[in-house]
Amino acid sequence: MVPQQKPSPMPFHRYKPFAPVDLPDRTWPSKSITEAPRWLSTDLRDGNQALIEPMDPARKREMFELLVRMGYKEIEVGFPSASQTDFDFVRSLIEGDAIPDDVQISVLTQAREDLIERTVQSLVGARRATVHLYNATAPTFRRVVFRVDREACKDIAVQGTRHVMRFAEQYLGETEYFGYEYSPEIFVDTELDFALEVCEAVMDVWQPGPGREIILNLPATVERSTPNVYADQIEWMSRSLSRREHVVVSVHPHNDRGTGVASAELAVMAGADRVEGCLFGHGERTGNVCLVTLGMNLFSQGVDPGIDFSDIDEIRRTVEHCTQLPVAPRHPYGGDLVYTAFSGSHQDAIKKGFTAQQEAADAAGAPVEEYVWDVPYLPIDPKDVGRNYEAVIRVNSQSGKGGVSYIMQRDHSLDLPRRLQIEFSQVIQKFTDAEGGEFAAGRIWEIFSRTYLAEGGPVAVLAHRSTTDSDGTYRIEADARVDGEIRELTGTGNGPISAFCDALTDVDVKVRVMDYVEHSMGGDGDARAAAYVEAEIDGRVVWGVGIHSSITTASLKALCSAIARV
Repeated sequence: MVPQQKPSPMPFHRYKPFAPVDLPDRTWPSKSITEAPRWLSTDLRDGNQALIEPMDPARKREMFELLVRMGYKEIEVGFPSASQTDFDFVRSLIEGDAIPDDVQISVLTQAREDLIERTVQSLVGARRATVHLYNATAPTFRRVVFRVDREACKDIAVQGTRHVMRFAEQYLGETEYFGYEYSPEIFVDTELDFALEVCEAVMDVWQPGPGREIILNLPATVERSTPNVYADQIEWMSRSLSRREHVVVSVHPHNDRGTGVASAELAVMAGADRVEGCLFGHGERTGNVCLVTLGMNLFSQGVDPGIDFSDIDEIRRTVEHCTQLPVAPRHPYGGDLVYTAFSGSHQDAIKKGFTAQQEAADAAGAPVEEYVWDVPYLPIDPKDVGRNYEAVIRVNSQSGKGGVSYIMQRDHSLDLPRRLQIEFSQVIQKFTDAEGGEFAAGRIWEIFSRTYLAEGGPVAVLAHRSTTDSDGTYRIEADARVDGEIRELTGTGNGPISAFCDALTDVDVKVRVMDYVEHSMGGDGDARAAAYVEAEIDGRVVWGVGIHSSITTASLKALCSAIARV
């Protein structure tokens, strides 16, 4: 019987489960995401304010330029009423004409008149801009933090919206497009009927209509429930809002429970039109939802994310430089190890998958880089995000023949026969067990060369000449060094291998060839050939390898390699 889990000493009784939403006719579970939502990057606001050392102006500018290059069209650039630094940065973007015509910048403000005015002032001269106003609406915040009732809480949002409209009219007359976003902060903890009431009151002031949308952002400010509950909340709101065709339902998931990505995806299925997040999930506490993961998840399903992730390493380097925080090695799509297999069975499957992918593309007459991707353990082609295949398979003590043989094929154009793969992987295993850690490709080649290609064995062919009789008999004459002595050997057979085996009987070397494989190493002007011989010698079965521009010489060298290994 399996041992039973015992109660923990943790004080779990202090916490209450999150209340589910009564939505028996929910429709989101049957939906699929077939197009990308609108994206907003809040790296320069939510992401920046959570850094140990917030970005200086130069790093902020570098981050902004990265986001623009990647294709983000809505970028929250700061909290200008919170600091002079943020105010000055917004001004520098506008006055320096750094904002493309098709990019809408956004700035955040609390719902206080003086802060709203300062925020709007930061946008003077901007062609396209959004003011994002928020106030906390959840019961605990109403009761503990602000000590207001529902009506007073709603009035904060209403008055804040009026102030935004008044100051926008006063300061932003030349702005081509002015947008408004409102967030009932702590939405996930707010009673749904009250969240709806506040949003409707805000819309009554803003009056959304044709050409005048409103963004209603429904944040999981602190992730409190399973993603399905958040999806229910979003679907309930999306169904219940009036003037829905003029409302952009936006979500802003955080990752406190580790399910920010799932929450965002289910929210989009539930009706959300827009997602706010940060590259690689930066942001308060455990971070905002990761825009890289969300975008690449769509990409992996054949949906255009509308964002360019084709140089993921450059994106990562820039983010790491700007935030002064590393991206974890196993962070989806961008980490150092996310396309890497150490396990032997995984490596074998990937190696076979690469081969099958190439064969299928060739059969279809299509370039392999355009062919539908289907390789085990790799949800996307690493090359599509600018990675190469060198790091896909790496060797340690857990690796098997698939990984080792893949590296030999990739780096040295040696397509090892299956039984040689097994034999050589056992050789490598002895070294990895003894030395521990990861084995670099160069170290694997060093061991292969020492094991199969080393000169100085008991038999070495120095030169050879061959003829073929009229009956097809192959005759060979070889100048060979045998145990340090130069000998001239002659033999016959049905080919160079069998003829040389016959010649070796003159010096009491008896070899029975069990398998022979050869191939051109090809590519990049390499005219060499590789030959592999499996032979039984003195009761032992071993493999030998030969490489030479002449396939005959390569095969003789392979036979000598096998003899040397006995």
